[in-house]
Amino acid sequence: MDIIIIISLGVLWAAFAAGITWHLAQTAFAITYVTLADGRRQERRLPTLFRVLLPLTPALTPFFRRPYFRRAREQTLVNLVSSGFDDVISPEEFMALRVLTPLVVVPVLSIPVISAFALLQGHAGSGSSTRIAALFGALLLTMLLYPTWWLQQAVALRHRLILKALPFVIDLLTLSVEAGLDFMTAIKNIVDRRPPDPIAEELSRVLFEIQLGKTRREALTRLAERVHQLDIQSLVMALVQADELGVSIGATLRIQSDQIRTKRFMRAEKLANEAPVKMLFPLVACIFPTVFLIMLGPIILQMLKYGF
Repeated sequence: MDIIIIISLGVLWAAFAAGITWHLAQTAFAITYVTLADGRRQERRLPTLFRVLLPLTPALTPFFRRPYFRRAREQTLVNLVSSGFDDVISPEEFMALRVLTPLVVVPVLSIPVISAFALLQGHAGSGSSTRIAALFGALLLTMLLYPTWWLQQAVALRHRLILKALPFVIDLLTLSVEAGLDFMTAIKNIVDRRPPDPIAEELSRVLFEIQLGKTRREALTRLAERVHQLDIQSLVMALVQADELGVSIGATLRIQSDQIRTKRFMRAEKLANEAPVKMLFPLVACIFPTVFLIMLGPIILQMLKYGF
């Protein structure tokens, strides 16, 4: 009878582990698509950890909808819109993930990590207890900062992609406008011929908002608010002023294109000047010790061998 109970419990645990593994695998390989303003679909992939924890967020989202968290929700929404994930996850869900990530991940990871660390130490002494506490604190701090760090990296990546394509898009707009096309028609032609990258997505939103009845100034202003990047804000301000003052949009676009290319060259020069400083730490920490061991290692071994 005891053998039957043990076998039954083993089968149930195996089924439970298989179900959890299947759910995690389905969640890890799940792909989320968003529909752009022009009707095209684009992939938006959250980190696997977020996709696993996302079903748990409804337990905390009502708490973060309170008026006390209004400013935090607004700032989170600005970052989510800038990163392009505002259609995938809401500010309340992201704030809930910031709480759930350390609460769920740290206990799950700390048990095997601390157990393995204790086994490697041999016996639990005062020194090993201090190391285990430091390891637990480092893991907790990492999980606390990970959601915010991921969102900042997503915003920075989207900004880099927009800045990389912006000069070429402005050049095409300039050529189209100077050839006689209307400004909005030129934008539509560019959106239709570009892959669904971040700048094409933002321009398609501008066209969609104008079709809904907003003025060109309002649509461009919302573009600057969504992207929240200095070069885009400068471009939008110049276009709005040109529209109000009756200045040629083609000339304005050409000036903005030259300024953006100049800024890009300045950023490239800045990164090139920072490269020697960034290479200093790996040079001192890795390359010099390696060269030292290669050159003096055989001599040291001979000295140890003969007792010098």
